[in-house]
Amino acid sequence: MRTSEIMRNIKTIMKREIKGYFESPLAYVFIVIFLLLIGFFTFNVTSFYENGQADLRAFFYWHPWLYLFLIPAAAMRLWSEEMRMKTIELLLTFPVSVGEVICGKFLAAWLFIGICLSLTFPMVLTAMYLGDPDLGAILCAYIGSFLMAGAYLSVGLMTSSFTPSQVISFVLAVVICLFFLLAGFSPVIDIVSGWTPQWFVGIVTNLSFLTHYNSIQRGVIDFRDILYYFSVIVFMIFANALVIQNRKAA
Repeated sequence: MRTSEIMRNIKTIMKREIKGYFESPLAYVFIVIFLLLIGFFTFNVTSFYENGQADLRAFFYWHPWLYLFLIPAAAMRLWSEEMRMKTIELLLTFPVSVGEVICGKFLAAWLFIGICLSLTFPMVLTAMYLGDPDLGAILCAYIGSFLMAGAYLSVGLMTSSFTPSQVISFVLAVVICLFFLLAGFSPVIDIVSGWTPQWFVGIVTNLSFLTHYNSIQRGVIDFRDILYYFSVIVFMIFANALVIQNRKAA
């Protein structure tokens, strides 16, 4: 009985948040900007047609870098808006737990990002029209991108609970996500490996969103990569819960 009640509460929060996205211009602006940018970088910056290969490596290459700015922008309102509008006190008086509220907000935002990602399906159709791409590898890359988006989102959700300022939340999320991204970026790895032990380089590299995303993008879904992303999500949600609990108790 308690499990069904928890799921019902989370579903209610999800509906509230999804409705909040699509009742404002934010969702539509985000979708348009995401699709325009991913199309521009894929076809213009990386010369998709000139590569002579019917694959989407150029397309998926840009996901971590676009997510670095777009997902914190989508997440910055999740708690900051509640604090700015003074609705957080009312929300926390509802017969739902803090964990249920956080999960509902996170899942709604993750679903929204998933909708944005699914709208890039013309890219797959383009690759299929031009040749015979490996659809299994493309599916793996989409799964990896969705998981990575969830990790980015969990960071943005956490920073949003720090302050009523959406700008500060955005900047904090970008800085934290940038660390997780650059930790697996080849030029950074080369610099760090020049003056630190190899075991330390390995630890830093394994902390990166990019490392695990690139692993999945190759067409092999490793349980360790999935575990990594869910570990990041759970940790950030737990940290978010501590912040909100302290605010509720204050």
